[in-house]
Amino acid sequence: MVFGALWLVPLALLPLAIGEAIDQGIAARDTSALLTWIGVVLALGAVLSVSTYMLTRNGDLAWFTGARLTQHAVIQHATRVGAALPQKIKTGEIVAVGASDLHSLAGLMEIIGRLAGSVVAFVVVAVLLLDRTTVLGLVVLLGMPLATLGFMPLLKPLQRRTEAHREQVGEATAVAADIVSGLRILRGIGGERQFARRFAETSQRVRQAGVAAGRMDAWITAVALLLPGLVIATVTWLGARLAVDGTISVGDLVAFYGVSAFLNMPVGFVGEAVHKLNEALVAARRACTILRLTPALTSPNDPVALPSGAFGLRDETAGITCAAGELTVVTGTPGDLVDRLGRFVDAPVHADGVPLGDADLDEVRRRILVAHNQDMLFSGRLADEVGMGGVDVRTALWVADAMDVVDGLEHGLDEHLAERGRTLSGGQRQRMLLARALSADADVLILDEPTSAVDAHTEARIAQRVAELRQGRTTVVVSQSPLWTRVADRVYHA
Repeated sequence: MVFGALWLVPLALLPLAIGEAIDQGIAARDTSALLTWIGVVLALGAVLSVSTYMLTRNGDLAWFTGARLTQHAVIQHATRVGAALPQKIKTGEIVAVGASDLHSLAGLMEIIGRLAGSVVAFVVVAVLLLDRTTVLGLVVLLGMPLATLGFMPLLKPLQRRTEAHREQVGEATAVAADIVSGLRILRGIGGERQFARRFAETSQRVRQAGVAAGRMDAWITAVALLLPGLVIATVTWLGARLAVDGTISVGDLVAFYGVSAFLNMPVGFVGEAVHKLNEALVAARRACTILRLTPALTSPNDPVALPSGAFGLRDETAGITCAAGELTVVTGTPGDLVDRLGRFVDAPVHADGVPLGDADLDEVRRRILVAHNQDMLFSGRLADEVGMGGVDVRTALWVADAMDVVDGLEHGLDEHLAERGRTLSGGQRQRMLLARALSADADVLILDEPTSAVDAHTEARIAQRVAELRQGRTTVVVSQSPLWTRVADRVYHA
């Protein structure tokens, strides 16, 4: 804001300084006065040069900071909402905030400096113009604000159309996410053309909503240029008449014309700021929709600490007890047992007598790890994406019988995994997920069908190695395979 004022005030003073140079230097044939005012113009130019650099630099910094904080706040809160998020909001809404909304919010942050400078420059000009010639000063100082207010009635329709466009963008993003996540299935059943048509129809709705918003935006831009232009034309005509009558000097005419032309800039910035505010309000509402979501589960006000070390779990709903330090295998169709044991749903589950509902949710997440066979691998260096810091990554990979996968990669543990591990086969990806879960070395590890995509020989090796690695720690495996029951300390048939 400071550099915005230091940028626009010198610009506003330049026409006045040039007018004084004309009257006191050129018209009066006073070389000393002319040189003095030339020096003033150069000094204003120097301030203008430095302030332009600093304004641009700080404006960009404000843009990036606004974008980063928006993204950080939304993603962090979405993470806190956790497993309840997909039931509360579409995936496309989260993606759209990061893809488009943060640009609108950051754009508003960036223009604040120029907007503040516009207000300061207008006040400075108001004082100076009224002091010189009241008539022209009033024309400029009343005409420009009225010209600014001229396009205000169009802002509400623009906001409605922008909101409609943003709604369509969210829909299109959700459709795209669905198509990408199900691409392999689509190819298998020949559904690519159908979904391509669906996305094309959605894209056309986005385009039509964008054209409607753009048409209203064009009207606002046209009015924002026309009305200040009429004020400038009026000042030029009136100033020329006053100069011919001898009421004002030639320097005054030049100064008033230059100032009225300059005021077109702050008026333009006000219009741009109003437009950015409109977009930012739409974006902020979408972001706040996410920020208002609440987790399905929260920590109690006075949480009870979980037992230290490897503790057991007792599910009262199914009557299943997973003893501390043992490998428990559950076969059959246990329903949402995994979610109950991991406290992703509210259910009567005890940790060695302590109700999980009475424990701090962060501690539950930290000490009870639930690993589904449909979890995701993230893009990045393999060792970083699989190694969670508890068990050595090579040991975890060996236990998951995945070292052959690593050995087959060109860069081994330094290989860059693609998003979702899509360059791996289903069995390879499942073994990587198991290795990641094992490497966390959680006090309680719950595995949901961890070997459903591997052959029997591989599964037998994995089951034996997991039993050995997790000896003395609580492990629960939900599996239909008899190979896991052979190494289990206790077995339940759900």
